Amino acid sequence: MGEILGVFAAVLSSALGGTSIGATRYLVGNIDPLAIGSFRFGIGFVLLLPLTLLRGDRWPERGDWAAAIGLGILFFALFPILFNASLIFTTAARGALALSTLPLLSLVIGAVLGAEALTWRKSIGVVTATFGVALALLSDLASAPSGAWRGDLLMMAAALCMALYGIWSKPLIRRSSPIAFTTMSMAAGAACLILLSHVRGSFAPVASFGMPQWLGALYLGAFGAALTFYLWAFALERTTPTRVAISVTVNPITASLVGAWLLNEPLRWNLAAGIVAVFAGIWIATTTGRRVEAAGVSG
Repeated sequence: MGEILGVFAAVLSSALGGTSIGATRYLVGNIDPLAIGSFRFGIGFVLLLPLTLLRGDRWPERGDWAAAIGLGILFFALFPILFNASLIFTTAARGALALSTLPLLSLVIGAVLGAEALTWRKSIGVVTATFGVALALLSDLASAPSGAWRGDLLMMAAALCMALYGIWSKPLIRRSSPIAFTTMSMAAGAACLILLSHVRGSFAPVASFGMPQWLGALYLGAFGAALTFYLWAFALERTTPTRVAISVTVNPITASLVGAWLLNEPLRWNLAAGIVAVFAGIWIATTTGRRVEAAGVSG
């Protein structure tokens, strides 16, 4: 039952992440990526902190603070800068699909670092999912925004930050708790973004915000940061990181729907085909090893 709850939480987290891409795409025409990240993770931290204190979760040990802060800057500062900047150039659906390379990057980096073997089945999955991304991002280029490839590459760089955070934070999370570690890391990233935004004057356009813009910023903070990463941490407590990462393929679906509804972005066949191929590739890559594991247990 705990495994099922973990997978469900991961899927819901990724679904909310997809809607956050649509909301970010909506706001990116009003304020710059630094300010959007400041709102998202600043509000997210303010909401997560009392929850973490009420739960009585174990905070990272003093010796882990430097690593937690560094990873927080990587994931909650550099990641949102790349994430938000990408949506200046590309659509919500294409951005979400580029982000869905996360599980593949996690598998490859894990293999390079010796954390997980990259078998032939995983290799086939990587090739299949990469083909899906190429199909969605390179087909029908005439309908893509000018310079969309820049946004696609920026989003893949953001996915790389997320993959590194997931791998490097695992031992630190074990020594504390997922939600407390996330709260501390989010605080570091949010502080960095707010400082940079203040220096650059990124908050100036906020003076002209109307109700839709404020609602978008609050949505990103409450649902796109606090609830999304609470559910992500909840899932990591109950299932494996690989199964959690698989759920990111839900992102393009919800992002496409939000982009079509909020931004009148077209839903095209190549995006749907790409989503299917990415999902198939990740399924192939992450369902390997069951017989091997069973043989290992029986032996």
